[in-house]
Amino acid sequence: MKSTAEFPQLLAGFFTARLMQQRQASPHTIASYRDTFRLLVQYALRELRKAPAALDIGDLDTDFLGAFLTHLETERGNGARSRNTRLAAIRSFFGYVAVQEPQHAAQAQRVLAMPAKRYIRRPVD
Repeated sequence: MKSTAEFPQLLAGFFTARLMQQRQASPHTIASYRDTFRLLVQYALRELRKAPAALDIGDLDTDFLGAFLTHLETERGNGARSRNTRLAAIRSFFGYVAVQEPQHAAQAQRVLAMPAKRYIRRPVD
């Protein structure tokens, strides 16, 4: 199914309309989300052999996103907290997608249901 708004347009709208205007997110949040999607499109380029401009929302299914999160931990050496931070950015994006492109609501619901990874909370010294 081809969407009416491709991934690049949705991503741009997410950053400008949702994060900057509606949520008035901090520059640190925006930078963190930007880095998440930078890593995601680099991973998609490597694994799917698709340029960022050619990506479709349908390409970002739960299997692909799960593999991306695993890649962050195994190949990049990220811990569970960093992985969960990246997942939070992806979830936020798919919450926006569900509202903007209702035909992708089922996919967004599956992504939003992806569990965060548990980790041991260490006491502050």
